[in-house]
Amino acid sequence: MDNLTHSLIGALLGQAGLKRRTGLAMPALIIGGNIPDVDAACFFWLEGTEHLGFRRGITHGPPAMVLLPLLLAGLLWGYDRWQRQRGTRPEGRLPVNFKWLYLLSLIGTLSHPLFDWFNVYGIRLLEPFSSQWFYGDTLFIIDVWLWALLGFGAYIGLNSAITAMAERSFRGAVGDEPQLIASPVPFAFWERQGLAGGEYQWAELFWDYDHYHGKPLTENFCTWPTAAQLASGGSQAEAFLFWTRAPFAERAADGSVILRDARFYDPRARDRFAAPLPKVACLPLQD
Repeated sequence: MDNLTHSLIGALLGQAGLKRRTGLAMPALIIGGNIPDVDAACFFWLEGTEHLGFRRGITHGPPAMVLLPLLLAGLLWGYDRWQRQRGTRPEGRLPVNFKWLYLLSLIGTLSHPLFDWFNVYGIRLLEPFSSQWFYGDTLFIIDVWLWALLGFGAYIGLNSAITAMAERSFRGAVGDEPQLIASPVPFAFWERQGLAGGEYQWAELFWDYDHYHGKPLTENFCTWPTAAQLASGGSQAEAFLFWTRAPFAERAADGSVILRDARFYDPRARDRFAAPLPKVACLPLQD
């Protein structure tokens, strides 16, 4: 397959959970997914079709599947040590475990001949022990439909990484105590709305110059209703309480209480995610 496909496969393996095993896991999987194609660089000087006799052979066979991951893991491990000595190692990177680094490099590398086998180009899976060609005849070398499928998975993985980075930033600003939600924003997938709260009070986080600060979602918080008052809302309130993740009570225009969820407080949607308690009077929160 083409190298974009191999890279997307490595990225998806990482997003499936393998990236949490060690620092530099994603480079191990993505580079590992491409490293058998080093044969293309080694024989670039050959003319015409001569290079076809060398491609998908020795760097795709069993010895290479053991040695190439070892080489890659060693280079990544050395790179991590080099960054640490220079003081440029990213603070958020997990500790590098060489065993896991090798295993992930191996997994990424093994994915390469598997997907090369799927197409009609062929691969010599047993080189140098046998030069027999194997063919899967399943996919074209460059398959745009596979790109779309893998790209969809990579998009989900990218969003997961963005959320994780946003949560770390928000947590550094608000500390360990408040509940924290990094909520994706419609259309702008790269943005996250920070919500911090607890005790039925929630604030939205904003970046101001060099730090985050919180702004209350509303100036009209109410004291959280008692169990009897919540029961007065009937099945609507019961369903809301079963579903909600970030609940708070807000004063309605007539002075009663509306149960809301901080995740869906946008004016365009908030009333679809609320449960009114018309028989309960709003008691302002005490400072």
